[in-house]
Amino acid sequence: MLTILAAGSVFFPGLFLLSKQCLKSIPALRWSEGDAVIVSARLVSSIQAVMASSAGYIIASSCEDILEDQHWLTSAYIVFAVPYFMYDIYAMFMCYWYKLRVKGHEEASAAPQHMSTAMSSYLRREFLMVLHHVVMVTVCFPISVFWRQGKGDYFQGVLFMAELSTPSVCLGKILIQYKQQHTLLHKVNGALMLITFFICRVLLFPYLYYAYGRYASIPFHMVPLSVPWHCNLGAALLMAPQLYWFSLIFRGAVRLFTGSSRSRRPAAAKERRQADGSAPPPPQQQPANGYSARPSEPEMSAH
Repeated sequence: MLTILAAGSVFFPGLFLLSKQCLKSIPALRWSEGDAVIVSARLVSSIQAVMASSAGYIIASSCEDILEDQHWLTSAYIVFAVPYFMYDIYAMFMCYWYKLRVKGHEEASAAPQHMSTAMSSYLRREFLMVLHHVVMVTVCFPISVFWRQGKGDYFQGVLFMAELSTPSVCLGKILIQYKQQHTLLHKVNGALMLITFFICRVLLFPYLYYAYGRYASIPFHMVPLSVPWHCNLGAALLMAPQLYWFSLIFRGAVRLFTGSSRSRRPAAAKERRQADGSAPPPPQQQPANGYSARPSEPEMSAH
């Protein structure tokens, strides 16, 4: 177990540093430190998501008895992924730090000047995500590895596949960073993010109850009354933040797909000003890194 834990502790931070160095050093790119950090963090999150989803599929597809069958990859990947959540708290902070320091960012005027102040501000803004990561390490890890006593590997594998939604979330953030909100790719990715997040992180929990109901020959509506109370509590606590984040994604999708109607309003206003002979308003300065002062997709990590 310690060997696997050490491997994860080296792999995720090492992949982040390697990616950042490549983005800064490759002649065709030569990205700034801030851009390299932000994109590298998204890349590592996407790679972790692909690995977790692949492991989950292998585990779930190999378990014929969804309660008793075991697969060695279940505990192995849990131990391997634990360092990722600790690393990701650091990576999210670095993204927050560099975004605040970009000239023209909506919060640049209030950007903390000291690392300790920035950390405090980051923890306030990203409290739910940081809490999620800490709970994954301090609560979910010991429960999944020790308390389960080898039962329910199928359900653990299905939970791994919740990460299928993460790559589209990360791609959306990168597209926003480079002011690509107007592109077809951004709209297609937004629709994909909405669908995958709903299926993989919201419908996931009712499916777990449905699967157990079929296994135990219990009607779906009776499953919550048939399983131990702590299973219901755990599912509720895990599902609650997913519902909140989905609501943010849904609101962002509504803005994205209704933006075309709003985009016609400035043109109409310009025509009215020309007819009245009034002076146009001063042009807005566009941020250098693509972060708009208008509301966009919610800041989310991909977990």
